[in-house]
Amino acid sequence: MVVTDAGEARGYRPSATMPFVAEFRRQASRRRTQLALGFMVLLPLIILIAFQFDSGGDDDNGRNEFASLVELATSGGLNFTLFSIFVSASFLLVVVVALFCGDTVASEASWGSLRYLLAIPVPRARLLTVKLVVALAYSGLALILLAGTALLAGTLRYGWSPLRSTVAAELEPTEGLLRLLAVLGYLAVVLLVVAGLAFLLSVITDAALGAVGGAVLLWILSSILDQITALGALRDFLPTHFSTAWLGLLSTPVQTDDVVRGCISAISYATLFWGLAFWRFTRKDITS
Repeated sequence: MVVTDAGEARGYRPSATMPFVAEFRRQASRRRTQLALGFMVLLPLIILIAFQFDSGGDDDNGRNEFASLVELATSGGLNFTLFSIFVSASFLLVVVVALFCGDTVASEASWGSLRYLLAIPVPRARLLTVKLVVALAYSGLALILLAGTALLAGTLRYGWSPLRSTVAAELEPTEGLLRLLAVLGYLAVVLLVVAGLAFLLSVITDAALGAVGGAVLLWILSSILDQITALGALRDFLPTHFSTAWLGLLSTPVQTDDVVRGCISAISYATLFWGLAFWRFTRKDITS
């Protein structure tokens, strides 16, 4: 092996180690990736099948509001997609994003393979960057699969009809589709907070379940605190405060004030968490 004056093997390029495609394929072969993505495809189909068992009974026990949402969901493919997003956004998508981003580094540490990756040698910053980008790619893919499957299945079953909601007038299919794409984009930005928090916990602990569960629990805690009106203006600084601002994208006219604030908040939190993760990992003593 030829060694340069800098002590590196000739031809060694840090930027060429651990390529994105290789890591993407490696994560694709993992069972948790296959199950998570598979469930994103399966969920809209489960909802579609469940709608076929509607007994048509009267709505009682305070379920009138939810029943009206179900009625809207069965009025067209766009509405079915909106319903699928609505029932998934507050918890299921949070868990999926936390799984992809919280398991990525912690699992390597728990398997004892992390130090071998660094011994290749892969620079620590590059290892984290590639793993983060791959985790975000799979998180985005999960969101697309959920919406895409719901749109396809809903359209085949209920037809291509205008988008209707409880907060807006009827929207033509083309405009309704654009509104749904905007909703997906905003949700992707909001979920960056979960991605950042889970990724930070992933480099702190060797327990993947702790990183995933910790991110989900902290998100739920923030949601609970956001419901306490006594906190006043402090609630504006909670990462979940603008998590439902995407409803403004469905209104007529479109309400974007909270959407902009939500994007700024989410990007700020995500950047902070990712910065702490890189700072911690580049100084961490890797023993596993």
